[in-house]
Amino acid sequence: MITKLKPDELYKKCDPDFFVFGGTEAVVELPMTIGQEKALNSLDFGLNMDSAGFNIFAIGESGTGKMSTVMYMLRGKAANEEAPADWCYVHNFKDPDSSIALCFGPGKGAVFQRELEEMIKILKVEIPKAFESKEYETQKSKIVDEFQQKQQEYLARLDSEAKERGFTVKRGPTGVLIVPIKENGELMSKEEFDALDAKARKKLEETGRFFQEKLNDVVRILREAEKIVGEMVMRLDRMVALDIVGPMVDAIRKKYGEQEKVVRYLEDVKEDILTHLDDFKATEEAPSPLPFLKLPKAETSFTRYAVNVIVNNGESKGAPVVYESNPTYLNLFGRMEYRVQYGMATTDFTMIKAGSLHKANGGYLVIDALELLRNAFSYEALKRALKNGEIRIEDVLEQYRLISTAGLKPEAIPLNVKVVLTGNPYLYYMLHTYDEDSRELFKVKADFDSRMERNRENTGKYALYVAQCQKDENLLPFDRTAVARLVEMGSRLADHQDKLSTRFGDIADLIRESHYWAKKEGVDQVSAAHVTRAVKEKICRVNRIEERLQEMMLDDTLIVNTAGEKVGQVNGLAVLDIGDYAFGKPSRITAKTYMGRAGVVNLERETKMSGKIHEKAILIITSYLGGKYAVNKPISLSASITFEQLYEMVEGDSATCAELYALLSSISGVPLKQSFAVTGSMDQNGDVQPIGGVNQKIEGFFHLCKMRGLDGSQGVIIPKRNTRNLVLSDDVIEAVEKGLFNVYAIDRMEEGLELLTGMPAGEPGPDGTYPEGTLNHLVEKRLTEISEAMEKKKGNGEEVREKKD
Repeated sequence: MITKLKPDELYKKCDPDFFVFGGTEAVVELPMTIGQEKALNSLDFGLNMDSAGFNIFAIGESGTGKMSTVMYMLRGKAANEEAPADWCYVHNFKDPDSSIALCFGPGKGAVFQRELEEMIKILKVEIPKAFESKEYETQKSKIVDEFQQKQQEYLARLDSEAKERGFTVKRGPTGVLIVPIKENGELMSKEEFDALDAKARKKLEETGRFFQEKLNDVVRILREAEKIVGEMVMRLDRMVALDIVGPMVDAIRKKYGEQEKVVRYLEDVKEDILTHLDDFKATEEAPSPLPFLKLPKAETSFTRYAVNVIVNNGESKGAPVVYESNPTYLNLFGRMEYRVQYGMATTDFTMIKAGSLHKANGGYLVIDALELLRNAFSYEALKRALKNGEIRIEDVLEQYRLISTAGLKPEAIPLNVKVVLTGNPYLYYMLHTYDEDSRELFKVKADFDSRMERNRENTGKYALYVAQCQKDENLLPFDRTAVARLVEMGSRLADHQDKLSTRFGDIADLIRESHYWAKKEGVDQVSAAHVTRAVKEKICRVNRIEERLQEMMLDDTLIVNTAGEKVGQVNGLAVLDIGDYAFGKPSRITAKTYMGRAGVVNLERETKMSGKIHEKAILIITSYLGGKYAVNKPISLSASITFEQLYEMVEGDSATCAELYALLSSISGVPLKQSFAVTGSMDQNGDVQPIGGVNQKIEGFFHLCKMRGLDGSQGVIIPKRNTRNLVLSDDVIEAVEKGLFNVYAIDRMEEGLELLTGMPAGEPGPDGTYPEGTLNHLVEKRLTEISEAMEKKKGNGEEVREKKD
């Protein structure tokens, strides 16, 4: 049944009296999330599920409030949880190439760092002072004097024995020597030795060798004694230092007695200090090799005793919630920085910097999935960390170097974090299909819908959202008419009279723009007129291409008729989406029929300008013709259908009805009214199916008719199932109210055909034929004529062949 739609069916108004406030400044209760119950339930489940792999993937269109909702819920949950532990890196005295990770309670890591810094600071003063004391010098002198006394005794005894046989022990710069002497005790010169006879020289040489061996034995004994003295001095130094170091280390160790790893580290610190006491002793500045060159004073490094606190949760109020906006590998997993000196890059454990995973450990990490995938190594490394349950700081480029270099290998830190990825549905389903790890690691999907029901509750929440935006951004108050208009715009964005858009990013922009126009006008409140102006001004900023196409139609560069009748031609409607703006574009659809058996030919398909769905629509038309007119006898037909002046790809099935109307008009010879435009999909039975973009299509044809002059005959034919999607502009509704424009809704294809031709379509009689005076009778008659002509031609051809034979 054909339905001529009334103005109130083209737009669902929101009554301003529904709201009890005068302006949004009076609203007190402000919501955080509107109309996302399914997503909120999924988030609540995922956040409270502690099992491994139940990380969350929040999906939804841009502007649906994914990120704000996720952060709001995370902060609310994290505020009631305990702050996680601090993490520090310290020097590994047993393996300097790998640093040790120490765990402390919240804020305790910085305390431990200060305690060690204070201890080393005190030791740098107290240890040199102890080694400069009189008691230490006395004990050390006693040990050294005893050694020197014994050394003198050994050498004196050997010298006395040697003198009895003409030799003496002489100390020189090269050491202790045995040299011959004369009878008067003076040293014998080489000339005097050479002047002796051979027998005397031989005797002196033998005696010299004898005493040299004795001297070697004495030197060996003295060296052993010197080593013992050195050990005694070292033990003395250790005892003196231990009296200072021991109590200080023990005092710190008592505070961390339950942490075995910290206790072991403190023991290693104490042992290293006692082993390297020379680093703490006062040293004199070495003289410069060149008098005019002053060398920098060499400072002993105590970096190995430092504590690098990479995560400090001392001031945290609950579990951390971290949003990483740039999830590079280094930003996620931390890095090892380098210090370049004299052309060499060096690093140590104090230059380890934490990443987002370290900061979020024990809490929650939020990452944009698209940004994560754009950064090399990040996604694979994140999956590996979640599977292994640890954060490992590595040089990610090491595997790509030709030469392996020695570097620091920090100890891995245990990972306990809930990761929330946000992204669009396409990204989620692509990963879910092709990445097995994604299915195992992100088991919770929080799906944010782009629209919600338009009921009293949600309409009230829309008003609360407007009030929230107004207060958050210090905008002008919105009166009830402005809020009602925003609710209507929410239905327009949702393309449904009974739905509201949850793409609050777009609604927020409209709120801001409405505020701008109200402020420019100099009023104190935003009204419906300002919202309407904001909508029109935005369209004016982005519709240059639409206006250019309308100009071309007015100039007949693009030929679209809006008056008269034509055979085999109808106005179709399409939607052009240029990214920031979508609009309707009328176009001519023409059909030509002639004798032949080629069937219905889609010219767009032949030129490869047609999509799969459009090709399917043409096949549906062919199937409909066969089911309608070839039930009792076969039909023969050659026909072509095309979108005239089409210079881009055509896709979709919303022109199925229009293409069939053009084809039936061409077959029957009945002209179609050009004052109508048609949109609607169709099945094989002739039932009209809903399509998308119905508002833009109606408005596109209306604007063209308006520019040429409305006379009451123009209109658009749409599927009846699209009636609920109508949220048309004010000028269209006004024209319908005045009877200058019409919108018809149909359920069956034949209903539109009757509107376009002005004659009944006709129903088949008991014999399967259509009554005269109907369009179907004319179509059937013409198809029969074509078939008979084809059979006659076939018969004549066979007679000719028989005569030739």
